[in-house]
Amino acid sequence: MQDDAQPITVLIVDDHEVLRLGLQALLKRVAGMTVVGEVGTGREAVEAVRRLAPTVVLLDLRLPDVNGIDVCREIRDIAPACKVLVLTSYVDDEAAMATILAGAQGYLLKNVLGDDLVRAIEHVVAGRSMLDPALTARVLALLQSPDPSTGPNPPNRLSQREQQMMALIIDGKTNKDIGAALGVSEKTVRNTLTAVFKKLGATRRAQAAVAYSQLSSLSTSS
Repeated sequence: MQDDAQPITVLIVDDHEVLRLGLQALLKRVAGMTVVGEVGTGREAVEAVRRLAPTVVLLDLRLPDVNGIDVCREIRDIAPACKVLVLTSYVDDEAAMATILAGAQGYLLKNVLGDDLVRAIEHVVAGRSMLDPALTARVLALLQSPDPSTGPNPPNRLSQREQQMMALIIDGKTNKDIGAALGVSEKTVRNTLTAVFKKLGATRRAQAAVAYSQLSSLSTSS
């Protein structure tokens, strides 16, 4: 990092205190990088972002109070300039895609080497995206492999209820969450989503979310 570069301030969000302290010790040794806070819950994370305005948030997805994807989305809503770099223990291609759709700039596993984590932070600050190599091929496959037997239909071919469900899928909601939000049973959600996925030429939630987002953008711009 250049000496005249803007200092990078980091907020660490993880429910394991030992990990937070370890990350703090690692980043403390990096010139031009300062840890401005470390918290263990999603609600504390959102409040800390408001109060501290960090450059980057290192965010674990599994928090004791709020889903990390929802935390990511709220951080990006209240602080659009703040970069979110997910740091998690779980290899989950759909979670990776959901965090990207929620506005995260990167998704790394906790077994990442210290130097690689520092470089990842610098990359997202510079405006580049970071995806753990263990997930790259799988997420690209979700983006690039719709079912060739059924070409995706435009969003306006979906019913209003189907569009509502897809909006909630993009928000990272589970079938249970969707059912509660729309006042229907989980079985109804499952059956409806099966039909929607077929219309979109998708076989998985993340793939459907990407297809719907892309088609929505095309529909809006046309």
